[in-house]
Parts: sequence; structure tokens; C-alpha cells
Amino acid sequence: MNKPAPDWHAAAAALRIDGRALIAGQRVAARSGETFAKASPIDGRALGDIARGRVEDIDAAVAAARAAFADARWAGKAPAARKKVLQRFADKILAAKEELALLETLDMGKPIQYSLAVDVGATARTIAWYAEAVDKIYDEIAPTGASALALITREAMGVIGVVVPWNYPMIMAAWKLGPALAAGNSVVLKPSEKSPLTALRLAELAIEAGLPEGVFNVVPGYGHEAGEALALHMDVDAIGFTGSTRVGRKMLEYAGRSNLKRVYNELGGKSAFVVFDDFADVTRAARTVAGSMFFNQGESCNAPSRVLVHEKVADRFLEVVAAEAPKYAPGDPLSGRAEMGALVDETQMNTVLGYIAAGNAEGAKLVTGGARARAETGGFYVQPTVFERVRNDMKIAREEIFGPVMSVIRFKDEAEAIALANDSSYGLQASVWSDNVNRAHRVARALRAGTVHVNQYDEDDITVPVGGYKQSGNGRDKSLHAFDKYTELKTTWLRIDAA
Repeated sequence: MNKPAPDWHAAAAALRIDGRALIAGQRVAARSGETFAKASPIDGRALGDIARGRVEDIDAAVAAARAAFADARWAGKAPAARKKVLQRFADKILAAKEELALLETLDMGKPIQYSLAVDVGATARTIAWYAEAVDKIYDEIAPTGASALALITREAMGVIGVVVPWNYPMIMAAWKLGPALAAGNSVVLKPSEKSPLTALRLAELAIEAGLPEGVFNVVPGYGHEAGEALALHMDVDAIGFTGSTRVGRKMLEYAGRSNLKRVYNELGGKSAFVVFDDFADVTRAARTVAGSMFFNQGESCNAPSRVLVHEKVADRFLEVVAAEAPKYAPGDPLSGRAEMGALVDETQMNTVLGYIAAGNAEGAKLVTGGARARAETGGFYVQPTVFERVRNDMKIAREEIFGPVMSVIRFKDEAEAIALANDSSYGLQASVWSDNVNRAHRVARALRAGTVHVNQYDEDDITVPVGGYKQSGNGRDKSLHAFDKYTELKTTWLRIDAA
């Protein structure tokens, strides 16, 4: 018999939040005793007080992580032993799926159906996949000849600082925690101050699964306080950061000002979705871009926000998009039926509305949406919005909006489409829609993006790396390639004397 759907409103009313940091296996208040209030973007309800981590809290967390690494309580375990702990961690995540989904939805406003079906599941699968990978990575012996033996071994780096954004708090954390922990590192995680709740619960679940104390620490706080302190810390070996390009620049600066720690930035995007007139199913392309653009309220770095459409099919394409957009009208995120929820806070809502105003002011044509929604709830909602007659030099086509705003740009031929798509400071993802296999390959190769989708968008698997070109960052999350970020390669030479 199917389990009845939870009453999410009742569960939310009964929820009690513990906003203290987790350092060395213990929940602790900030050293200063300070907190900041966390409210839900759904309706403004107070969720609780969160520890306001500062330099002294980061110092304590890094010291705990370093001590755990130095005595090898985790790094010294056999890979098979680390695997078992991480597998139990993944199981714990699934067992707590309803609690984690509720925390995620209340924290940042996404529909509960997607927090449950997408975010929790992807987080558990990521941890489980890296658990399975940990004892299947082999070292090397170089072909140096008979007189020497050169061993190339991969070693844990040490203490990894992880800073994640508010749009996919669990998934973004798991993409970094999975390989970093599997490799034997210790981690200090600084979640966004806008969405700290699931990070704190994940750390508790990891300890319940058997992860030694001090190996995984979480310090909530503001980016300019806790985040900056972590990136500047002289005893942190690498930073795994996902967030804005603006802050990514600061991360590189902090590394230069401190110990030249490695910095791996997964940054913003303004992904081009290119539809040619030789693609027969224009309706499918239009429905796909609407679903991808408005998923997660448009708060996705890979959102296909620049839609380039051949002038011969642009009118039909826009007709379908305009019909699809209202299906994503914001609803109650706790209802279990909403396709789109609230933006993360009032600041982000006003930012998105400011971009919409800029689009109108610069002469783009508003096709649908363009206004705040559900204001009576006290939450922060914006209608799914589509502009056409957009030029690539307009603000809405150049800058990452991080909200449900699509810009449609018409083009005349393949050369113009490629030039427009590449005329961006970003290079995270792109998509090509064509029934001509030669054109699909030709254009995909020409696009300067880390991932290029062909006749689809948002295909995803943990086995495939993700990351960008240009100002969309460096390094890759997911897949075995992620181990490159959190390990050192060591060469050991042994001389073999002749008998």
C-alpha cells in the first residue's frame, strides 16, 4: 500500500531548528555567541537563529580538521573501510529524506516535490558513487627503464575548505564532499547564509554513519566573515567553491594573499540554447527550454537563459514558449504540486525584478510574465518571464540574472549563431538543436562551453564531469575527474642497482 503524502505544512509547523555550528563532532554556538535570524522565503516565517561564524570559529574548525588529518583517523583507513562509512552516510541521507527535503524547501523556497525527488536523491547517489569509486582508483608505475622504479601515487591533500551556494545546497555540497572525503581529506564546509540548514544536518548524519569527529565540520555564517576567513586560512590546502563569478575572483585573491592554496571555482553562466530551422520538432525544443529555464525558479548557473532561434522558426518557437510559461506560475512550495517556488530572499527577488525593468527599458519585447507574484503570502515570487527581440548587447543578455527570465535572440545563419553564442564572458553550458548531424557536430565543437547538449538539455549523470570555460570557472565537479582537485600526485623514485 502506498504511503500517504506527508502534510508538509504540519511538518513545517512542528520543525525545530538547531542552527549551531558543528565542529570536531559537536554542535557548538559561535565563539562570539552571535547569531543571525533565518526566515523562509516561502512566506517570511521565522525558522530559527543560526550561529554567526567568524574568524575564531573557522580557526577552531580548521584546527579540528587538521588534527583529524594529522593523526590519520580517516585518511589512514583502508579505502574499503572509507567506502563502508560513506555508503552508510548515503543510506542515512535516504532514511532522512523527508526531513532534509523539508529543510531545503523552507530554507530556499524550491517546491517540496523537487527537494524530495531531485535534491535528496542526487545527494545520496553522489556520496554512494564516490564511496564505490574510492577503492577502484589505481596508482601508476612510470616506464622509466630497468635501472629505476618511479611510483606515481595519489595522496589526500589535507584540509579542504568548501563554500557552496544557496540554489542547490545539498547537491553542490555533495559534489565536493564525495571526492574530498573519499580521498581521505578532512573538510570544513561553509554553507551560504541563505541556506545553511541541510549542511548542518548532513554533518550530523555523516557522524552517525561513522565518520570520525573532526573530519567533516560545518561553520555557518556570512561570506565576508566566515567565507573569507576560510579562504584566507594558512592551514587550508584547497578551496572548492561554487558561486558567483564576482566572489570567485575574490577566492583567487584570497589564495594569493595567503598560502597559494588551490582554488577550484565553479561559477556563473549565461548558457546559449541554439535552435536551427532544420530541427523539425520546434515544439519539443520550446517545451524543453521552458522546463529547463524555469526549473528551480531559474536559480541555476546552467539555466538556458540566452535562447538563440533561427528567424524562420522564431515565431512558432515563441508561440509555444508563451503557452508553456504560465504552467510554471509560482505556487505554494509545500503543496506538493507547485512547479516553481519562491526566490531565495527579498534581495534576490528585487534583483530579478530590476533585470526585468532593464529589459523593458532597453527595448526588449515582454512576451509573458514580468511581475512579482503571490505578494499576499509574504514570500518572494516572480512570474516566469520571457523577452524577445533581445540584442546580445542588452543587460538581460549579458549578465547572469539567476531568476526565471528568458531572453530570446533571433539569428540568420550558422555563423551568426556561433558568434552570438560565444559572445559572452561565460562558458558553462550550451545546447544545439539540429537534425543535421554534421551541423550538430560542427556547432558543438565551435561553442566555447564546458558542456554542450545536442537536441536535449539538462541530461545529467554523476559519471560525467561538469564545469566551464572562461569566467564560468576552472576544474570539474562530478566523475572521477573530481579527484584531481582534492589529491596530490607524488612521484617516488627508487634506484635499482645492477646485480
